[in-house]
Amino acid sequence: MSDNKLGSKITTLRNAHHLSRQDLADRCGCSVSTIEGLEAGELPASLAPLIKITRALGVRLGTLMDDDEDLGPAFVSKSQMEEVARLKNLETSSDAGDLSYFSLAAGHPSRHMDPFVIAITPSGETNHELVGHEGEEWLYGMEGQVEIEYGKDVYVLGPGESIYYDSIVPHQVRAHDGQNAKFLAVVYTPI
Repeated sequence: MSDNKLGSKITTLRNAHHLSRQDLADRCGCSVSTIEGLEAGELPASLAPLIKITRALGVRLGTLMDDDEDLGPAFVSKSQMEEVARLKNLETSSDAGDLSYFSLAAGHPSRHMDPFVIAITPSGETNHELVGHEGEEWLYGMEGQVEIEYGKDVYVLGPGESIYYDSIVPHQVRAHDGQNAKFLAVVYTPI
């Protein structure tokens, strides 16, 4: 999904709630320039701000990320898996790297979980700012190693390993030791 479609959805939902950009920024705890940049398609989206925006607007994360409104099951073959959005941390300097999200449930609008395959390309930056948001996350390592800083602890997730945590605790998921990685993530965000 292009950032322009994402921005259009944010704008439509914000207007439907009769919110100014400042109102939405205040509700989700981000800057007005972040809201403006996302709506204009000028900024790549980051998962943490998107989750805060969806909470402020009372919608699921998938409402912003999906293009399709099919009500049936969401079957995604390997050849059909498409990149939903290229997301990179917006609000902090971070070494989380570039994150590419591949939706595994696009088109199933009534879901309560958002499953993704996420590929990480390290960015080389070194600031570890942690961000918390409502919900829960489950990650399963597929390729390379993923580093999860969760509160005061750091976990390294390799292929075949998993971690489940409450997202309210400040955390950051990033590439480990400067290597590319891929993992499966299931994100639950309460409405």
